Amino acid sequence: MAQGVSRARTARRIAAGAAYGGGGLGLVGAAAVGLVLAEVQFAKRTVGTGLGDPPRADGLYGSEFAGSAAAGAEPGQAPLRLGMMGDSTAAGLGVRRARQTPAALLASGLAAVAERPVELRNVAVSGAMSDDLDRQAGLLLDGEPPPPDVCVIMIGANDVTRRMPPTQSVRHLTSAVRRLRLAGTEVVVGTCPDLGTIEPVYQPLRWLARRVSRQLAAAQTIGVVALGARTVSMGDLLGPEFAANPREMFGPDSYHPSAEGYATAAMAVLPTLCATLSLWPESDRLEVARNEDMLPVAKAASAAAGQAGTEVTQARGPWALLKHRRRRRVPAEDLAAPPTPHPSDTALPPRADSPSAS
Repeated sequence: MAQGVSRARTARRIAAGAAYGGGGLGLVGAAAVGLVLAEVQFAKRTVGTGLGDPPRADGLYGSEFAGSAAAGAEPGQAPLRLGMMGDSTAAGLGVRRARQTPAALLASGLAAVAERPVELRNVAVSGAMSDDLDRQAGLLLDGEPPPPDVCVIMIGANDVTRRMPPTQSVRHLTSAVRRLRLAGTEVVVGTCPDLGTIEPVYQPLRWLARRVSRQLAAAQTIGVVALGARTVSMGDLLGPEFAANPREMFGPDSYHPSAEGYATAAMAVLPTLCATLSLWPESDRLEVARNEDMLPVAKAASAAAGQAGTEVTQARGPWALLKHRRRRRVPAEDLAAPPTPHPSDTALPPRADSPSAS
């Protein structure tokens, strides 16, 4: 309980600093942070990357639903537009096939639930930090294509490992979310994952890495739910499954998820993605049997950061809903077939100063 209160208090300070232009607030002592980051960087050098660029998954998913009148859609209605932003986790670094990336899995799942085609544009960049989100939002919002109906953002790990001040990290994220919301786009944020799960990081630094990650995740939630976005806790990259089967859930570099790991993450995000478009059968009412609750935003954010797969959405005033939605298995490979390419593929060249993969 005391740990949760402390995390909520720290997250409030970080979010407040981001909102009012305060300076960097330390998550933990500077010496401890330095030890954590040195260990994480050593872990990354130990396992190596050498994964190459993630596969491009942009295009049309669920084309078999074109012309369907299901789910209230009129025949021939335009596809739902899904945007994906963030870092290597959002880009799908570590898998070889486009259909194995989280963006493709979410597009396929959304199409299956809505029974309607989904047009995907993924502008995430491996190695990106939160200060790249404004540029990514511009790729989705500026120009001829209409804004996305909904956008998923997965960000935070690189902010921690590269020592971006947490107030600055949250400020960049909320700015991008505000821009998307003003354009009429619904937003789901997958918060900072738990860096304490990286295998080469050992105790006590694993505990410190977990604390740093969760405090940033809670601050991200406080910042974005006030703008009408929803968050899903990535936690320890969806915890029990990764802890029990690290060889299956992590990719060859022992740092990024495997295809099965991305599928597990997509299963946790999909219900919230669908709920934000009113496509999920569960309502936003509390289900006490599932340990759901209505809490002050900071407490809800803190609780979610410690339990992966938990959704937080604004209720009213300073209150937020803490939801544990039932996961739905992402569609089998027949629905996650290679997408129909979209002309915008050629309009999104990699940045000349693109960050290195991480």
